[in-house]
Order: sequence, then structure tokens, then C-alpha cells
Amino acid sequence: MNPSMMRQARELEAKLAKAQQELEHATVEAGAGGGAVKIVITGHQKVQKVSISPEAVDPTAIDLLEDLVMTAVNEAIARSQEMAQKKLTSVTGLRLPF
Repeated sequence: MNPSMMRQARELEAKLAKAQQELEHATVEAGAGGGAVKIVITGHQKVQKVSISPEAVDPTAIDLLEDLVMTAVNEAIARSQEMAQKKLTSVTGLRLPF
């Protein structure tokens, strides 16, 4: 490999490392049930916060609350993956699988 290609590879590696670090601290929020359940998640798909409004807590409708939490988590993961994809694409110019 020629020196120019090696330099470009090192630069790309450094940019990717920086993007990964930024994604670790970047967050997105998603909700379900009109905001009754909210999830905050990082660009590395780590859940940071789960918020459940008191109105969503009905002891006779636990199934509904479970569905709302599942829906909110899945939406948060999808948004986090989209954020990560955009960030990594902006660095590499390539759409990488996530």
C-alpha cells in the first residue's frame, strides 16, 4: 500500500472512531401511547431512560402498558439505528449495514 493510501486509511479510522464516540453520547427519544411511555436511547442502542406517565398505569391493563413499553423501545432502537447510519454515512460516504 502506498503512503497516501495508508494516510487516508488512518484518517478514515480516526473519523470512524470519533463518530462512534459521538454516537455513544448522542441520544434520541421515542414514545408510544401519545407519549404515555417514553424511551431515551443512545446511538449505541443503550436505553438511558424509561418514562411512564401515571395515567398509563392501570393495574387492570398491564398488557396494554407492556405493549406500549415494547413499542416505544422498538421505535427508539429504530431511531437510534437511523441516527447511527446517518452519522457513519456522513463519515465514510458509504451506507454501512447496521
